[in-house]
Amino acid sequence: MSSAPFRERLIHWALAGSAATSLFALGGIMFFLFWEGLPLFADYNVIDFLFGSFWYPTAEPPEFGIFPLVAGSLAVTFLASLIAVPLGVLTAAYLTEIASARIRRICKPMIELLAALPSVVIGFFGMIIVAPFLQDYLGADTGLNLFNAGLMLAFMSVPTICSISEDALYAVPRSLREASLALGATRWETTLHVVLPAALSGIGTAVMLGMSRAIGETMVVLMVAGGAGMLPTSIFDPVRPMPASIAAEMAEAPFRGEHYHALFAIGIVLFLFTLAFNIIAHSVASKHKQVGSSGL
Repeated sequence: MSSAPFRERLIHWALAGSAATSLFALGGIMFFLFWEGLPLFADYNVIDFLFGSFWYPTAEPPEFGIFPLVAGSLAVTFLASLIAVPLGVLTAAYLTEIASARIRRICKPMIELLAALPSVVIGFFGMIIVAPFLQDYLGADTGLNLFNAGLMLAFMSVPTICSISEDALYAVPRSLREASLALGATRWETTLHVVLPAALSGIGTAVMLGMSRAIGETMVVLMVAGGAGMLPTSIFDPVRPMPASIAAEMAEAPFRGEHYHALFAIGIVLFLFTLAFNIIAHSVASKHKQVGSSGL
């Protein structure tokens, strides 16, 4: 009996140590990111960096305007979300509310398989299969463009959105479904007007996490977005999102030079975008949980 409290304390400290290790790693990454990125602003104006229209690191003097890169990242993320959010949420609703157990056993692993595919494989598929199709059949000047990147990122985001949304839908009490059906609602009406609103907290979290993955993805946008640092005017224009710029230019940037610090500054902006998405997801989940608990 005396060893039980010791084991409990040991488990407690082991779990606390694991959590502290994760926080320490995150803090170290943040410190290194800001340490290497902030020196740029000693000589370069923050407003020019965020809202400048030209990214020419090798010019004299160099120009580090990232507004086209930010616009490219947001455009790709928005387009990917337009495709992935309805597809992921509706797939989760089908698997939860309509599909039989046999169909669920077949479809669920196939959806999860998308999450296991390496991003370079998805990017390669976009280059070899999707890009020629866009160029030959849709009249795009180049198949490596915003639409291609958004489509590939949507495929990567669907498993995340679908899995989390499915868990949220499963958490809705069965009594709500039975009450709706007892009042004469069809299964579709029950799903649309009862189950989905009740699971809005988890679905919102799924959407935000899916968007976070899309805006931070590197390899896919590096391979299929086109690599043009300009403001897009069409979904078939090539773009260069922020992660692609970091991956493409870091090896060429002189160590501790202005270009080097500018790439880390892009990393800071990308980190802040991802942090904002996660804070919004957490606030949405917390708000609906509080509403639900107060209603009880």
